[in-house]
Amino acid sequence: MSTALDELAGNFAALRPHLVSVAYRLTGTLSDAEDAVQESWLRLSGLDERRRSAIEDHKGWLTTVVSRICLDRLRSAVVRRERYVGEWLPEPVLGPLGTPASEDPLTIAVRDDGMRMAAMVVLDRLTAEQRVAFVLHDAFSVPFGEIAEILGCTVEAARQHGSRGRRAVADADPPPRTALAEQQQIIEKFMTAMLTGDIQAVAEVLHPDVVLVGDGGGKARTAVHTVAGFDKVTRLFQGLMRLYDPAGIGQARLALVNGDLGVYIPPQAASERYRALDEHVNAFVIRDGKIVEIYDVANPDKLTTARTRVGS
Repeated sequence: MSTALDELAGNFAALRPHLVSVAYRLTGTLSDAEDAVQESWLRLSGLDERRRSAIEDHKGWLTTVVSRICLDRLRSAVVRRERYVGEWLPEPVLGPLGTPASEDPLTIAVRDDGMRMAAMVVLDRLTAEQRVAFVLHDAFSVPFGEIAEILGCTVEAARQHGSRGRRAVADADPPPRTALAEQQQIIEKFMTAMLTGDIQAVAEVLHPDVVLVGDGGGKARTAVHTVAGFDKVTRLFQGLMRLYDPAGIGQARLALVNGDLGVYIPPQAASERYRALDEHVNAFVIRDGKIVEIYDVANPDKLTTARTRVGS
């Protein structure tokens, strides 16, 4: 016989994709998002029956709890980010190509345009308060009165945080998502050029304003600082093609990275001629038919789920 707690668990499972979407968009970290959602369940299930029955809107209640937990994580992350080696990128969410749509909450969540890697990078430039106010109001239609309670501020202050976050996102102006078929054509051309060592062909798919952002966290090799501009990025790839075995690129697999087409590159041992290649996940942004942004995530702490999610 079904109990009240079983029914509550079923309702929570139905809301889980929404909660994961909120938590990941607020933190940019899979472990933090999953921990926040799990903690919200523990708090809900830990209430006595009288207090649980008094909750009229479980979605709203759980969204508030998850948001408060994520706000605490964002505020505590400030010091960690200051000590971080190199650039910091959101943790990528990978999914394989050519398979039926998964019901995994993370896979569901990143179908939204606001969960693209480029959009998540913009969110990381906001303050914790701006991020919470903007995401909750603009992405999830949470009223500013409720956001003010989460932030512990006045409604007017919550509106200002949301407005500042909105302006910052608008100023960043990431290009709209390119159709997957076009993404695949461009990225496959790029990967073929890298595999064959054809730097001219690499250059042909790069946008004049191309930018490469690497995240190794001091634990894997990638660009420590942002590499901006066609000439600098081209020279970087020219150097990489001399240092690393093209066979490593040959083992790369196309995958969905936050809903866009990206590349998973497995690690490769060193040889007499080439350096060892760390595990990487590359996400791309396409503008005017060329690659304008490359996000290279190599920090192994952010790739713990990458191999299992992309498949063998």
